[in-house]
Amino acid sequence: MIRLDQITKLYAGGREALRDVTLEISPGELIFLTGHSGAGKSTILKLLALVERPTRGQLLVDGRNVGRLPPADIPAYRRQVGMVFQDHKLLEDRSAFDNVALPLVIAGLTRRDLEKRVRAALDQVGLLDKERQPPRQLSAGEQQRVGIARAVVAHPRLLIADEPTGNLDAELSLEIMQLFRRFNEVGVTMVIATHDLALAGRINGRHVVLHKGQIRSDEPGVRADVRPGS
Repeated sequence: MIRLDQITKLYAGGREALRDVTLEISPGELIFLTGHSGAGKSTILKLLALVERPTRGQLLVDGRNVGRLPPADIPAYRRQVGMVFQDHKLLEDRSAFDNVALPLVIAGLTRRDLEKRVRAALDQVGLLDKERQPPRQLSAGEQQRVGIARAVVAHPRLLIADEPTGNLDAELSLEIMQLFRRFNEVGVTMVIATHDLALAGRINGRHVVLHKGQIRSDEPGVRADVRPGS
């Protein structure tokens, strides 16, 4: 169980990104964060990844206030969190295989285990045949799938994604959302920030709408068909 408990986040100059936000995330949930630019969506993701710390309030994971973890304990926490970004953040001088392998290299896995898990992750996103290609030789959709494979290769308990379809056309966006749904259906907890209300509305998930740093509404989604071209 993850709980944001009365969290406020202030930035330099007193800008208030979040105010008294309380949000519970149950294991295996798929949550879409929506709202206008600056509503606080990305700030919540940064808090979940411990890129940012709350100014006030508590970030609780299994009852532990991880928002106050000492710096030495943050890397171990982040190994439980997979992150997907709008702009991929792939290493241009590395192959798809090496980009996906990076979290496992940092974790110190043996070469045999690393190769097995990287290839399994690439296979899940349909890119096993392109493992040796660098990002510049991949399409935008393929680059995003490499980013997703990298995010899930370490079997995180939580996956967060910040506008993961923002640079993709409608058909590719549906393909990426299909991948997220598949991972969620096998138990991965997911929190996705998106401006694409139409696309999010076609996925079976919980919808949390933010407005000026506060939660305006919090409702379950309705399952719908998300096949490309539908």
